[in-house]
Amino acid sequence: MGQKINPISNRLGIIRGWDSNWFGGKKYGDTLLEDDKIRKYLNARLANAYISRIVIERTLKIVTITVCTARPGQIIGKGGAEVEKLKSELKKITDKEVQIEISEVKKPELDATIVAKQIARQLEGKIAYRRAIKNAIASTMRLNAEGIKVQVSGRLNGAEIARSEMYKEGRTPLHTLRADIDYCHAEAVTKVGVIGIKVWICRGEVYGKRDLAPNFQVAKTEDRQRGNRRDGNGRGFKRNRK
Repeated sequence: MGQKINPISNRLGIIRGWDSNWFGGKKYGDTLLEDDKIRKYLNARLANAYISRIVIERTLKIVTITVCTARPGQIIGKGGAEVEKLKSELKKITDKEVQIEISEVKKPELDATIVAKQIARQLEGKIAYRRAIKNAIASTMRLNAEGIKVQVSGRLNGAEIARSEMYKEGRTPLHTLRADIDYCHAEAVTKVGVIGIKVWICRGEVYGKRDLAPNFQVAKTEDRQRGNRRDGNGRGFKRNRK
């Protein structure tokens, strides 16, 4: 069972909390659809910011959106101008007051979503898939991850017949519910077709009780300006073109 199910949904309520926190009542379906629209819009609008997670909390009149990203400066903009634009754009979707909080991912190499998006970006840039995967695995294991597994599927290297290949290092115990395993599926759109990318990262095991409520370190005003300069260099992964 652990090999088939999404590792994140399999651990909800155990060591992982929910990304949507609200009470919907009779409007549950409409509210859930609205959350999906918000996430799709932000992922498309901020495609270059390497978004890891979007947490949505709702009260009666306010929608609070926490965006976890590896490049907070790119989202915030100069003096917070980009955030104000996002608020006005999202207000058209929700018809409610929107508050946006930015949380920086301190170690993007240990985040499966960012790793998968980075591999997809490299494949779209015509970098050999084996090189992109091996660089990602090396970067993740360098930060003391217990294990990583990467699977790519499609017309690899422009082959006539699609195939799947898997690369792994360390351990990724999918059946162990206390194992903190992050997972993501991404797609790279290339000239020969779409290549699917799956990434599993094991960051250790969680013992005892764990607070499942979202607890993010939101960037302060002073940090935003520093982040703007710091993240302009494409902080996180580096492309190796040798």
